[in-house]
Amino acid sequence: MINAWALAAEVLYGDMDKTYPIINPSEMKLRDKTMKLSEKTLTLLKNFSNINQSILFKQGSSLRTISVMKNILAEATIDEDLPTDFGIYDLDEDLPTDFGIYDLGQFLNGLALHTRPELDFQNEGYVYIKEGRMRSKYFFADPRVIVTPPEKEITLPSEDVSFTLSTDQLDKLLKAAGIYQLPDLAVVGKNGVVKIQVRDKKNDTSNDFAITVGETDDTFEFNFKVENIKILPGTYDVVVSKKLLSRFTCQNYNLKYYIALEPDSTFE
Repeated sequence: MINAWALAAEVLYGDMDKTYPIINPSEMKLRDKTMKLSEKTLTLLKNFSNINQSILFKQGSSLRTISVMKNILAEATIDEDLPTDFGIYDLDEDLPTDFGIYDLGQFLNGLALHTRPELDFQNEGYVYIKEGRMRSKYFFADPRVIVTPPEKEITLPSEDVSFTLSTDQLDKLLKAAGIYQLPDLAVVGKNGVVKIQVRDKKNDTSNDFAITVGETDDTFEFNFKVENIKILPGTYDVVVSKKLLSRFTCQNYNLKYYIALEPDSTFE
């Protein structure tokens, strides 16, 4: 029981803070399941929505998605910029709970109605999107209707060709594919060099555009669909396996893409 006379004396003599210290909210580990999305994370999510319109967020600092056709997988780890005891969780920290979003594009457009919204996960079936006097209730999706990546870590079955693809090179290749309406992208090893070429492999008289990215002693032709190169602008360390799988590791984000090759790819 608090002694009222003692309490009054401590107030009078200025000793109250020693006995009953005032706790700064930033020093408290709050149980609120709330967070704010960083601009970096919003950029990643917009890109992920181009791969799969749905996503299952798992508690922690990893974001992963896979295309419905299961030929593109992306995974990102978010840097922890805020202390773990901070009251409002940024997605630069850990997600406070697991939840599924069926239409990620719609969810992001809803967030865009706000300037710096706070997401409140106190309820199991939905999230409150709050800012000032504005509030939205957004219901989660049943995880069973979302195509999700496998739990196990993805590794390449072999690492046969590697090169670095710069931001400018990637931009030029995708622009050329759009200008010339070319559906195919090939990583070609021939005559001692590695080049990336956009073309229409079914049309011998189609326009094309190519950039040399390295050297090689091997002969190969790794084919991709341009529509599957759904990666963020940036510089990538690219590794290709002759067993029809590639890995694009971004130097600008903690981000990787695994993209399947077309079955007619060859390696001699």
